Formats: sequence, C-alpha cells, structure tokens
Amino acid sequence: MARNEEKAQSMLYRFREAQAAELGLGTRADRRPKMASACKSLRECERWRGEILREISRKVSKIQDSGLTDYEVRDLNDEINKLLREKRHWENQIIALGGANYRRNVAMLDDDGKEVPGTKGYKYFGRAKDLPGVRELFQSKKKEEEEESVAFAYYKKFMGQGPAYYGDLDETQGPDGILAYERAAEEVEWRNAHVHIREALGLPLADPIPDIPRGTSSPPSNPSTSSSSSSSTSNAKRKASRASETELDAAENASGKSEQGGSLSVSKRSKTDNNDNNNSVQSPSHGLQAHIAQLHTHAQIAASFIPFLTPEALMPPTLPTKADMEEVLLRLRKEALVQEFFGAEGTVS
Repeated sequence: MARNEEKAQSMLYRFREAQAAELGLGTRADRRPKMASACKSLRECERWRGEILREISRKVSKIQDSGLTDYEVRDLNDEINKLLREKRHWENQIIALGGANYRRNVAMLDDDGKEVPGTKGYKYFGRAKDLPGVRELFQSKKKEEEEESVAFAYYKKFMGQGPAYYGDLDETQGPDGILAYERAAEEVEWRNAHVHIREALGLPLADPIPDIPRGTSSPPSNPSTSSSSSSSTSNAKRKASRASETELDAAENASGKSEQGGSLSVSKRSKTDNNDNNNSVQSPSHGLQAHIAQLHTHAQIAASFIPFLTPEALMPPTLPTKADMEEVLLRLRKEALVQEFFGAEGTVS
C-alpha cells in the first residue's frame, strides 16, 4: 500500500490539485472560513472576496446552459444567491477592518432605463428568469409598472396648477369675477322688486328706478392696490386714534374744570412741570412732587365720575422710604436684643 507521501507525488494527485486551484476550491488547509468576522487580516478578506466573485462568475456562466433541467437551474440560482450573501458579509468585514467600500447601491437598469425587477433581495439569473412561476412574476410586475405610469400620466396634467385652477382668484378677475356677477344679480333683483311694488301699489312704471344704495367700498383689485389701500387705511386709523386721544384729554380737562375749580390749574402746572422736566434736569424731590400732584389730579377727575369714592381712596399706596425701613429694622433689632437678655418681662415693661 502506498504511503501518503507517495500519493502526493503521483501524477493524478498533482492534476487534481492544479484543477482545484484553478477552480478556486483550494486544499483543506487553505479552505475559506465560514464566518467572515473570524478573519482579521484585510489581505485575506480581499482574497476570499475575489474567490467568491470568481465562483459567482462561473456559476452565472453555467446557468445559461440550455441543457440544464429546471431543478438544476433552481439549485444553481440558489447557490449564486448564497454566494452573494456571503460576498456581502466579506465586504462588511473589509469595511470594518478599514478597507475599501465595495458596497455601492447602484440599481440595475434594462434597455428602457427602468430598474430591473428582482435586483433587491432574491435575484434571478440566466435561465432562472424563464422558469415556470418566475416568468409570470416578472410579467405581473411589468404590468403593474405600466399601469402606474398610465395613471401618473393621467394625473400629471392636474399637477403644478396655479391658484386660478383652485378658484382662489375668482373674486379678483375683473368683470368676469364672482363679485361682478353678484352685483349684476343684485341689480336685477332690485329692479324686479321695484316693478312688483309699483304694480301692487298702482304707481306709474315709467318713472326711473333708483340705484341700489351701496357703501363706498370697492371690489378688491390686484394685490398691489390692495396693499396700498390697506396701508392708507392703517394710516387713517392711526390718525383717528390720535385725534380721539386728544379729544379724550380735552374732555377730561373740561370735566375737571367744571367740577373741581382748582384742579385745572394744578393739572396745567403739573403738565408744565413735566415739560420742564423733559427739557431740563431738575432735582429728584421736585420731580417726585410733580408726579404726586399729577396722580392727585387724576384721582380727583376719577372721583368726579365715581361719587362714592374720595380722591384719597383712589391714590396709589404710599411706599415706605429707605429711612423708614431702617428705622423699623432698628426697632426690631432692639426688641430682639431686649428679649434675648431680659426675656419676655423686659419686652412687656
């Protein structure tokens, strides 16, 4: 019986070894690891990925053979998908080791530029696309895509329409707008009502029919005129509010003059004092007195409208000054010291 060393030197063994190396199978000692994460060498990962690519290329070429049965075609297609999954694992390991990124998500397109069905997930190669059941799957997907394209082409004409399509400009379209139509309908109804009333009352119908009493408002025009009109109305409102404020101040002064004889002079004096304070720098005590006088004037004016309240009740509360607060704190400290050294009897006495 021949030994292992003698078997290794035989011509048949050498031929088998060269054939395995050509097919990318390798020997038992040089077999591809089952787990890609077990390989920690970037060079080895690149090598095993290249070997998987060669296997995929051979099997894709073999699956084109017309002499294969349907079962063999299915088995070959399953093996190719298994190799693709294994290739993805090796590519992930290469990225984890800091290598190149071979995972490019590029869609496979047909002659019409559409994405080929079956390019994501489980893929079909060669004669596998003509297997019974698979052909119907591709035809149904193609039919669905055609239906979607037809529906999209039908609804595309409704996309990108302007505001006029949705009726947003119906009120501002000049003589053809809704407002013009409503005005014409109102005039017709007004004339018919006048004719009916004159016939009922026996009045002559030859008399001219008066126009509809309308306000000064005009129908809305284009946005530029509407913005200018809105700005003009806002300016008018500001002027009216200022005029109303001046009238209110005049009314308050008049009422204070009629009911309180000296209140007008005090208010005038306070106003002049305020103007003097704004124009020139004065002492803080003088400004405080002027402020108190102004508050007293306002309280008198308010009390003239509310008879059951006095001006003193409408005055704001008087806040303690810094000296008053220091005096209170000093008294509390003295009481605390007396209670600490003499007890409750000392505080009572």
